[in-house]
Amino acid sequence: MKKMFCREILSLAFVALLFLQVPAQQKALKIGDPVPEKVWTTPLPMVNSPYTTTTLAKDRDKLILLDFWATWCSACLINFPRMESLQEKFGDRIKMLPVTDQNRVTIEKFLATKNGQRFKHLSSVVGDQMFADYFPHKGVPFFVWIKDGKLINTTDAEQVNEENISKVLKGENTALQTVVQMDRTRPLMLAESFDRQRNVSLLNYSIFIKGPIPDIGSGGTFRYTADKRVKGRQFTNLPLMDLYYAVGSNLFKSMKVRENFSKKRMIVEVNNRADLDGVLLADGTFDTRYIYSYELNVPEDRADSLYRDMLNDLNRYGPFTAAIERRAVKCLVLKRTSGRDKLATKGGEALSTFPRTPSVLRNLPLRVMVNMLNGNSGIDLPVIDETGYTGNVDVKVSGVRSPDQLRKELADYDLELVEAVKELDMMVIRDR
Repeated sequence: MKKMFCREILSLAFVALLFLQVPAQQKALKIGDPVPEKVWTTPLPMVNSPYTTTTLAKDRDKLILLDFWATWCSACLINFPRMESLQEKFGDRIKMLPVTDQNRVTIEKFLATKNGQRFKHLSSVVGDQMFADYFPHKGVPFFVWIKDGKLINTTDAEQVNEENISKVLKGENTALQTVVQMDRTRPLMLAESFDRQRNVSLLNYSIFIKGPIPDIGSGGTFRYTADKRVKGRQFTNLPLMDLYYAVGSNLFKSMKVRENFSKKRMIVEVNNRADLDGVLLADGTFDTRYIYSYELNVPEDRADSLYRDMLNDLNRYGPFTAAIERRAVKCLVLKRTSGRDKLATKGGEALSTFPRTPSVLRNLPLRVMVNMLNGNSGIDLPVIDETGYTGNVDVKVSGVRSPDQLRKELADYDLELVEAVKELDMMVIRDR
């Protein structure tokens, strides 16, 4: 009996030891929570800093702004000059600290690129996990505001400005809107209470919003059927033109138009284009007065009509109407000038570098070049392929700078670009 009792005591002690060895789960902080001591004292690995690591301990008395970013996030990169200016403006009263979960090698490799050279003075935390655990977020840029040892807010980049920083430093009330980032896998704005309902399925969902949604970034996502067809699209914080473009592109595919859709296949007949194109500000962001968010999900058996339904929604509730119409328009027609075959590929790995310099098409159909030309700003008119050539081709030109330059070089392949007026399918956008 004594031996059994001892074994039970030892067993309990072993379980207790195991329990003590399991680290406590780190909880995400809420607005108003004190920042744990770990955040102040943990060495933070840095790039572009005089020190390999640093801590926040020396910055306890400042307003600290953690700027979560990534190399692939263009909005993050656009923000950096503005954040540097704010740091200079407020000096040692604030600490602006960029933070990324990407590792040191990735960041140093980025900073060595031509694009990265613009940010060669950027000092950032790298390989972060601790901050992401305490301040979880689903996208970047994302800003965390810490003052007087507490988490006071989480916001988007737009709210990090001189006015708001000044008010926070003075202890005044601000109009800061807390950002609790939305999950793109959920339908936009659909309440989580829906998930608690039993025996229901979402057959249709649509929402159309004008104005900024700080809780989610600019962009979008797809919803798929079981057999991988698209049955839903989500767009957030974008100009209406981006929505019309996405819809038009997919309607063209369903109509099996030979040439890819491009903005050259859009005719805009509106008086004020700000509400269509948006207004690009000096910092590279869009004026939030002219941005929209939209989502439509349809039943699986209506997946093939998704983009027609989307266009109907935009026409019904937006400030414009759009339709695919046949119009007589100026275009450039690609034709062969002889029966000699100077195009046939010599084989090799397929490659297309249009419209870069030099521009190469190797072992690919001629329509690939045509579609690239339609997306190129050096060619103002739509390009139509009337060569009738069906095999893969090899074409090389010095670049795509103008129609005249391209004509001269395509002549070596017995090809010509002829300006003509043709009846083409176009997306026409009008005032309501």
